[in-house]
Amino acid sequence: CSSDLLLAWYSSRARSLPWRDDPEPYRVWISEIMLQQTRVEAVKPYFERFMEAFPTVSHLAQAEDDHLMKMWEGLGYYNRARNLKAAAQMIMSEYGGCLPASFDELILLPGIGSYTAGAIASIAFGIPAPAVDGNVLRVFARLDNSSADITKPAAKREFTARVLEEMPKERPGPYNEALMELGALVCLPNGAPKCEVCPLAAQCKGRAAGRAEQLPIKTAKPEKTLVPVTAALITGPQGVLLQRRPSKGLLAGLWQPLAFEGTAMTQPELDAALRAIGLCVQWQAPLQSTRHVFTHRIWQISGFCGTAAGPAPEGCVWASRAELNGEYAVPSAFAGIMRQWRPE
Repeated sequence: CSSDLLLAWYSSRARSLPWRDDPEPYRVWISEIMLQQTRVEAVKPYFERFMEAFPTVSHLAQAEDDHLMKMWEGLGYYNRARNLKAAAQMIMSEYGGCLPASFDELILLPGIGSYTAGAIASIAFGIPAPAVDGNVLRVFARLDNSSADITKPAAKREFTARVLEEMPKERPGPYNEALMELGALVCLPNGAPKCEVCPLAAQCKGRAAGRAEQLPIKTAKPEKTLVPVTAALITGPQGVLLQRRPSKGLLAGLWQPLAFEGTAMTQPELDAALRAIGLCVQWQAPLQSTRHVFTHRIWQISGFCGTAAGPAPEGCVWASRAELNGEYAVPSAFAGIMRQWRPE
């Protein structure tokens, strides 16, 4: 049976991960949200710090937004953190502080879709629920030599049924984790499967047909829009000037150097825009331009650095190096710009 082979491989090859070594429901939930669109190695240090800051659902439900964002700083997709807090508050008010041991109730929590609900239900509670993500779709497309387009809902339904069919009902958590691990370590994307070390190679119809490297089939994503952003890295006796982003939309509520999205401004144009909010800047040099890739757009960030004094304009603060490190969450989109601050 292929599930037996897969589970035997997993028990000998599984990576030791902090949430795996202690799969308590709260820890599984936090790890699964962090792992959405983020690599395991990137998540590990964040997970440890986050668990230290918010060791229980109750701590998370009461988290101050700025502290929560600081703990998430650099992980990206910040709505995940906002949804975690909203879900924690719901768990406190409706489930007495314990995650519900039910797929149907888990999926009602903010930020939890069918994959995450299936992962938590199976890993934390032993419920035989499928957890089908890109890794699992790729594994099954190759195993079945399937030409179904995995970006289409029909293909996901088909493969979800296949996962349930193969799943040993007494060990759903290890089975789901084994599939994820196989996709992460062996059945790699972009035409690079390591078939020679795959425990399921003998049963893989895609490999037998010589198609493993061409699978899965998926519709190409549309080109990302290139968006110019002009940044002003302004420093002074009190530190660096930060501006809070709007409370809705991309990177909502986070802090950044002063920036103007959608336009590449000359120094005189930037000077005029800043004078309009009461800032008189002594310009020093152009910033080294940086680029940040989001899901649907690419920011091309350029700008200038300069110095200023006096009170911070409305919506802005002066932040010392210690405050920047300890309090203000600056998204990684601006990390390359912020690294160009050289305090006197």
